[in-house]
Amino acid sequence: MSLKLAAVVLAGGEGRRMGGGKPLKPWRGGTLVSHALEKARGYAPRVAVAVRTPDQAGSLDAPSLTDPPDIAGPLAGLSSALAFAAEEGVDAVLTLPCDVPFAPADLAVRLAEALADDVGVAMAESRGRWHPTCALWRAGLDGALADYAAGGGRSLRGFAERAGLRLVDWGAAGPDPFANVNTPEDLARLDSH
Repeated sequence: MSLKLAAVVLAGGEGRRMGGGKPLKPWRGGTLVSHALEKARGYAPRVAVAVRTPDQAGSLDAPSLTDPPDIAGPLAGLSSALAFAAEEGVDAVLTLPCDVPFAPADLAVRLAEALADDVGVAMAESRGRWHPTCALWRAGLDGALADYAAGGGRSLRGFAERAGLRLVDWGAAGPDPFANVNTPEDLARLDSH
């Protein structure tokens, strides 16, 4: 089965532990969000960036999606991503956070292989940890997400379990491709790799 995919970079977090403005932190000649956007372009032909406010991602050559104000956290970014998937008429949308600079090149391919008929979400896992923001979500989950959020649901992981989750394990060998940047120290440590 060949899926038509879109990819959305999640860049709507406040980044408090980074001192704010995480998406725009410098990273290897660009910013974290511009680097993530380039990765996203390697995964899918249609890409966008989901933000809480328009200034969070700066000026990028991609559509900017404003997260719904009535949904909190990364779930809001997923809501934006699913709306983008519907607009683009794709089968599934890959979410990728702006703070995972070493996401593996085979992320979209391996997740798409796991998205069987009975699976609504294929999610990355490494070293026994789930990575809910690095997942492929079947298009058409908008209504289920709205119901989940209206019922008090706030967790990507919780919604994924409801939607029919399959984990895809990247193992524990070598550096973790899903290591993320939460603090200035993380940024310096990962930039040295």
